[in-house]
Amino acid sequence: MSYCRKCGKENTEGSRYCETCGTDLDVSAAAARGTSAPALGGPTESSGKALLSLIFGILFLFFPAALTAVVLGHLSLSEIGRSAGRITGRGMAIVGLVLGYIGISIVPVLIIAAIAIPNLLRSRMAANEASAVGSLRTISTAAVNYSAAYQHGFPASLEALGPAPGGEKASEKAAGLIDNVLASGRRSGYVIRYESSKPTSEGSFEGFSVYADPDAPGSTGQRHFFIDETAVIRLEMDRPASRDSPPIE
Repeated sequence: MSYCRKCGKENTEGSRYCETCGTDLDVSAAAARGTSAPALGGPTESSGKALLSLIFGILFLFFPAALTAVVLGHLSLSEIGRSAGRITGRGMAIVGLVLGYIGISIVPVLIIAAIAIPNLLRSRMAANEASAVGSLRTISTAAVNYSAAYQHGFPASLEALGPAPGGEKASEKAAGLIDNVLASGRRSGYVIRYESSKPTSEGSFEGFSVYADPDAPGSTGQRHFFIDETAVIRLEMDRPASRDSPPIE
């Protein structure tokens, strides 16, 4: 028996032309006329492995899927090559292979990123928290120096510790004891809030409170800090610190 290369129908052995569609069954004669045709041997079919390779390749961000796409892609290409034209799907197999190899190369990068990014975030928060503690110490020292310089108690606001505008001479309203950034109340992912306390009859203040809270808790910092005229820095983990919070050990 022979099969028609055009319609795939079975024909009687020795037939010159297809009994169904009339196609010339003589391959050598067809080649001499310059026509091309798949090899004889029955109707063509699509490779199931090639299709699966493509499907798994689309899911290449999942490492097992990418690896499966590569394995099935190579198996389907080998199967197609041995089929002498009876099995199709080479294009799907190649696309599955490409996507699979992309997935195999990307997934390790994603794994490394998943490990590294949280570590970088923790490192940044630790640096911001250290900066916040340093800012509180700076403000506390500046407040003490302010009191000693003007003999009028502690400053009424954070701005009073900052530099004078336009190069003016330092005064009680702008002592120039801290920089502009710190006087603005924000530094390294933390919000700095200053409050004067213990007012006297002369209009001065014998105490102060400074709060340092993360601008975005869990992202720019985790711990909350506090300092007052005692110069003891206190902290809380999940809420603003106060005079009653435990000191930093």
